[in-house]
Amino acid sequence: MLAQSFFDGDTVEIARSLVGKYLVRRYDGVTLAARITETEAYVGRMDKACHAYGYRRTQRTKTLFSPPGTAYVYLIYGMHCCLNFVTEPEGEPAAVLIRGLSPRHNQDIIAENRFHCKAGALSSYQKKNFLNGPGKVCAGMNIDRALNGLPWGSQELSICASLEELDLPVPPEDLEALRVHTGKRIGIDYAQEAVDFPWRFYV
Repeated sequence: MLAQSFFDGDTVEIARSLVGKYLVRRYDGVTLAARITETEAYVGRMDKACHAYGYRRTQRTKTLFSPPGTAYVYLIYGMHCCLNFVTEPEGEPAAVLIRGLSPRHNQDIIAENRFHCKAGALSSYQKKNFLNGPGKVCAGMNIDRALNGLPWGSQELSICASLEELDLPVPPEDLEALRVHTGKRIGIDYAQEAVDFPWRFYV
């Protein structure tokens, strides 16, 4: 598991660094693991796309002021959960959104969570759209609002630098050097100048 200090720094750099790490979800005796393939950074003090822009503290955004590494899980469209990890020192509202994953362990369970079928039965469309969006990430990894505010260090939800930490085999593609691309964030047309911030990172 990454040290909590990993999250106590510059949010944009953390968002870039998280690409290639592994999100680990444990529940009901099951361990799911998936490689992080896409992230976005949100920084409340100056970013109009952040829920806590200008240090706006509400019932929804109070989690963003928590210690680094805290899970911030919120709903979009009243139905889809989105997973973030709080960054920077406590009191600074900032976080990294986990936008995309590639499954690595217990893929059948992840597929059951997403599409109610095993991975081998997925259509080409389902494979293409497996975990390529924040709502899909949470559905596949069984993450909901009950995890909002979960402190860093919990076994329920963590991030590892390597599958070897979980005693899992490392696929050959994970040994290759990553090419991390940078771009504008998605779905924030309301955010004025922040629309153009190049704070999305992806494989």
